[in-house]
Amino acid sequence: MATNPGILSEWPWKRLGSFKYLVLAPWVVHGCHVAATKGWRELDLGYVAILPSMLLRALHDQAWITTSRLHNASGKHQIIDRGIEFDQVDREQNWDDQIILSAILLLLGAVYMPGGQHLPLWRTDGAVLLVLLHAGPVEFIYYWFHRALHHHFLYTRYHSHHHASIVTEPITSVIHPFAELLAYQLLFSIPMITCALTGTASIITFEIYVIYIDFMNNMGHCNFELVPNWLFKWIPPLKYLMYTPSFHSLHHTQFRTNYSLFMPFYDYIYKSMDKSSDILYENSLKDKEKEVDVVHLTHLTSLQSIYHIRTGFAHYASKPYTSMWLLQIMWPVSWFSRVLAWAYGSWFTVESNVMKKLRMQSWAIPRYSFHYGLNKEKEAINDLIEKAIYEAGKKGAKVVSLGLLNQAHSLNGSGELYLQKYPKFGLRLVDGTSLAAAVVINGIPRGTNQVILAGKISKVARTVASALCKKNVKVIVTNKQDYDILKPCIPENVTNNLLLSTTATAEVWLIGDGLDAAEQYRAHKGTQFIPYSQFPPKMVRKDCCTYLTTPAMGVPKSMQNVHSCENWLPRRVMSASRIAGIVHALEGWNEDECGDTVLDMDKVWSAAIMHGFHPVTQVQCVDCKSVE
Repeated sequence: MATNPGILSEWPWKRLGSFKYLVLAPWVVHGCHVAATKGWRELDLGYVAILPSMLLRALHDQAWITTSRLHNASGKHQIIDRGIEFDQVDREQNWDDQIILSAILLLLGAVYMPGGQHLPLWRTDGAVLLVLLHAGPVEFIYYWFHRALHHHFLYTRYHSHHHASIVTEPITSVIHPFAELLAYQLLFSIPMITCALTGTASIITFEIYVIYIDFMNNMGHCNFELVPNWLFKWIPPLKYLMYTPSFHSLHHTQFRTNYSLFMPFYDYIYKSMDKSSDILYENSLKDKEKEVDVVHLTHLTSLQSIYHIRTGFAHYASKPYTSMWLLQIMWPVSWFSRVLAWAYGSWFTVESNVMKKLRMQSWAIPRYSFHYGLNKEKEAINDLIEKAIYEAGKKGAKVVSLGLLNQAHSLNGSGELYLQKYPKFGLRLVDGTSLAAAVVINGIPRGTNQVILAGKISKVARTVASALCKKNVKVIVTNKQDYDILKPCIPENVTNNLLLSTTATAEVWLIGDGLDAAEQYRAHKGTQFIPYSQFPPKMVRKDCCTYLTTPAMGVPKSMQNVHSCENWLPRRVMSASRIAGIVHALEGWNEDECGDTVLDMDKVWSAAIMHGFHPVTQVQCVDCKSVE
């Protein structure tokens, strides 16, 4: 909210939460009633088109969000080289409120405004009138209204809410208190009301005008420069008729310059244009993609995960991943994204972070988890990973960390395949085993003298079992095959600490992939489950057993531009494999950690703690569904 919220700051339907779209139900019912009683031919096309056009507006806005985040993650043509945080994402989660308000006003106009019914598709005179009214009264009134909003009285009560976002995203353009946005909507309605009253209104003209407002709003707040300079060289007057993202960005950093809506000529007339506008514009156009120090290679997980990545739905990505019924009904889009992922021949950047002058990026391999289990896909996936590693080296990366199934032993021998093929990569490959094992061990309550290890035996499991046996902690496995796999990994002098038993119990279970529900039900009430796997286990116990997160750590405050959750992890928590790559680069270690190689666990853990990473204290209690 604003610094000192004024009257009508809160949106009327805020308390409805995700059910806020029910405020449009009366018009839906009314449209259906008219269709049922009078027939479809009697329906007003302009009236019927309003709600579908609102859906198209939402898709248009989402396209801008995705494009902006992809572009800013790469750093190309970026205007403000700073990150955003979770508080901004939370503040801007209601970006669709303005679409609801706009729909209500348009529906009311279509029913009650004289001349607003049964509009023709197109009228040239109405289009010309609308353009003139926008360039004249609308731009002029907005300019002075905007300047008034920067007066202390109105700024602290209303406009400061918008300016809380220094680094803007496209949706920042519509983040205002209710009263302020209502004033904007009424201002933008002047051309449409005039056209309706003069009998020159048309459906296409109104649709184009609404799209124009959305397009210019989104463009002006996207934080990357996309307007080519040749456009102004070919059409010099356009400089006064169309602003650029860099032009409006200065308004968010300097506050008292560049007040114009979309047409800067009023800033020229009243001498409020920022003198650095042209310089910033030219500098932003330069291709200044920065070198990256650390690259983390991840991949898509479930079909719905395409919406959860940073470039997907902003607010959804800002929370730990969970399946949502609303996304399940979008299965045609999800399956189409699957086809695109299969056809796309390269990785894509999903996130960019900065810590202690270290630049990090997360790249996603365009494959879902199920692809990694298909033998026919393994060669293609390895090719994608190899290309990504090669490209990371070209961009100056010192370390590449392999996340999730990109480090699967069955796929590439935990990364060993790439070292064998390209021994002179010039960068370090890290799978994060040592840090993941350290996280698991440090998550075990002090005083624990025995644990049960169950699930698929991985490289992390072998490392954990060996370390615990050295600490004289009994490690109990429940089947002979796992025992035979682990025994060669245990030093001979402590092999007696590795036990095979199907009846033994323990308060702590270390669990990996493949652990079924029946196995979990063997645990006593109150057991603490600590995953060592890349993916979280299915939490089936309902008797207040606790489940820790998959191996992960909280990130320090110095880590910037963290505003999305990594898969199922809480906010500002990253996977051990990802953090391991960062620590590797910060320490400047000149060795790989892949294949069978495991770094000194204590050294890696101490380095992570020294750099500000911290253990995650959150556990989930299944019975009470709470996070403690």
